[in-house]
Amino acid sequence: MDVIFMGTPDYADEILKRLIAENGINVVAVYTQPDKPVGRKKVLTPPPVKITAQSNNIPVYQPNRLRDEDVARELLKISCEYIVVAAYGQILPRKILDHAPCINLHASILPQYRGASPIQQTLLNGDTKTGVTAMLMQEGLDTGDILKITTIDVDEDEMVESLFHRLTQVAADLTVEVLKNFSKFIPKEQNEEEATHCKKITKADGMVHFLDAQELYNKYRAFTPWPGIYLESGLKLKKISLVDTDSENEEGKIVAIEKESIVVGCKNGKIRLYQVQPQSKKEMDIISYINGKRLHVEDYLS
Repeated sequence: MDVIFMGTPDYADEILKRLIAENGINVVAVYTQPDKPVGRKKVLTPPPVKITAQSNNIPVYQPNRLRDEDVARELLKISCEYIVVAAYGQILPRKILDHAPCINLHASILPQYRGASPIQQTLLNGDTKTGVTAMLMQEGLDTGDILKITTIDVDEDEMVESLFHRLTQVAADLTVEVLKNFSKFIPKEQNEEEATHCKKITKADGMVHFLDAQELYNKYRAFTPWPGIYLESGLKLKKISLVDTDSENEEGKIVAIEKESIVVGCKNGKIRLYQVQPQSKKEMDIISYINGKRLHVEDYLS
């Protein structure tokens, strides 16, 4: 079968690689976001999906807007049986949706966590279960009828990179299953009353306070390595663990100094801190940091 693939980041790239390797599936074109400047030197960098497509001699298209008439006209000339979409970054217009069944792979149990950051939102909320939804796309954001949902358990200490990797493998398997058995699935309408949304993550989301230890720890799980978590002073908390969630403490007070870590109180609960990074400096162990600052038990970390 001939398939047009639309996607941009690593999540999409792994799905694309799986489709390319699968017998009976022929990726005839790839649509991805334009190259973007990356890093301090603003080096123009192609999306992972583009690199994979070019290395497999698949035509690549990088329109700024799918809604432009000439872009839609060009796509409609490409014959295909399905369009597969995974973290592409644009909403498909009606003309393209009508060209072939458009199947989206969204990394949540829809209608939960529609939007740009479902994996992070799963960790922020401390969920114990998540999954990938294969759905038929509509013009709305992640509102299409559900074809199949595959679920997995989430460990209480799981980090975003681990969960991202596991969900990517689930999504790749689910994509192939849905494409090869498309006629067997009965689309199921989403329950709008259960719908929730999540926004695009920004650097500002990483600021934390010593209020609730569980919330702080969930932010650490969701935002490491990017955007990371940091205090208002700019001190980055690079490695932490959760001590408890039910004790009452003064916010930011050092309650214990251990061999390789310190325990810091939150209004609710405590965290253990191992590594930090001061502004404009290299990462360091917390004992070296507090020694340099002459901080002791009963002092406050800020």
